[in-house]
Amino acid sequence: MAVGLSAGAVAAALGAAPAQAAGSVPIAAPVAVPVPAEGSAHTPSGWRLKDTGVTDVRFRGLAAVNRHTAWVAGSKGTVLRTADGGRSWANVSPPGAGELEFRDIEAFDGRRAVVLAIGEGEASRTYRTEDAGRTWKETFRNPDPKAFYDCLTFFDRRNGLAMSDPVDGKYRILSTADGGKSWKVLPDKGMPEALPGEAGFAASGQCLVSNGPRDVWLATGGASRGRVLHSADRGLTWRATDLSIPAGDPARGVFGVAFRDRTHGIAVGGDYRAGQASPDAAAITADGGRTWQRSTTPPTEYRSGVAWLPHSRSVALSVGPTGTDVTLNAGRSWRKIDAGSYDTVNCAADFGCWASGEKGRVARLEF
Repeated sequence: MAVGLSAGAVAAALGAAPAQAAGSVPIAAPVAVPVPAEGSAHTPSGWRLKDTGVTDVRFRGLAAVNRHTAWVAGSKGTVLRTADGGRSWANVSPPGAGELEFRDIEAFDGRRAVVLAIGEGEASRTYRTEDAGRTWKETFRNPDPKAFYDCLTFFDRRNGLAMSDPVDGKYRILSTADGGKSWKVLPDKGMPEALPGEAGFAASGQCLVSNGPRDVWLATGGASRGRVLHSADRGLTWRATDLSIPAGDPARGVFGVAFRDRTHGIAVGGDYRAGQASPDAAAITADGGRTWQRSTTPPTEYRSGVAWLPHSRSVALSVGPTGTDVTLNAGRSWRKIDAGSYDTVNCAADFGCWASGEKGRVARLEF
């Protein structure tokens, strides 16, 4: 059933100028989609749960291709794909991957995708498929026991990055120029020193996100303060900026970021431990991450995933294990509108917004 998403207020806040869907790969011409209006066919009515057929997998990796096609990736080496809006799901998990933890997946379309497994040393791997998951090729296996990869992102069909927690005091960045078929470690000369205890969170596939052909942001936590690092040259040089989202503990910090263009972004996080307070769990930027301001009314609980609603200048969703929040003013204030558990959220340009999380939960935003 559809649950909880304050349709009228969301629809009324949608802006008139199209914006690239946060986290999507810019692979085609912009889709001509009418701007939603109150009572129209594109008015959001709520999350609708989709039966994936599994209840023992947590899906922290999610790639929305459109309203019909989506990929999810999670624990026990599981990858699922739907091509009919979630009515049915195909288990397209890479063979022999049952011991791996998939935490991020990036899809170029319904046939081609790259999935990231996390963990120390050789547990961190990437796989690529070109035939809708019928076959996979392992394209990277981490040889360094000190590295632990968390997230990946793509600028286009060919160019992408993956990030590891700090190695010898600096975040390590992998780069691909062939759509994830091969990877190389970038030089770390332009990477600032990591703070003591600092790392990324492999919670939603959103600790490394890109927008446009060259801009990429990296979210951190666990140290004395949360930070977001920005690169304007595909990961060669970076600038770090502190955020108001509390850190100071291995369980706290910035868990996910989303940008609707190269300047306007939202960061979410908090303390992922159940029952722990998460004040100031959201921040916003209007200058590409050079400065961040705390949300005046942030979510009251930990949030791990965030996404801009397509074709909107002001509406975004944030999700976490305790529910979904909506902002109608570009992240300045948030209101909880659903109590379902989700770890990540992703939207495609045709209003295909999906969320996924624990116990095999996947939902699509209905209109």
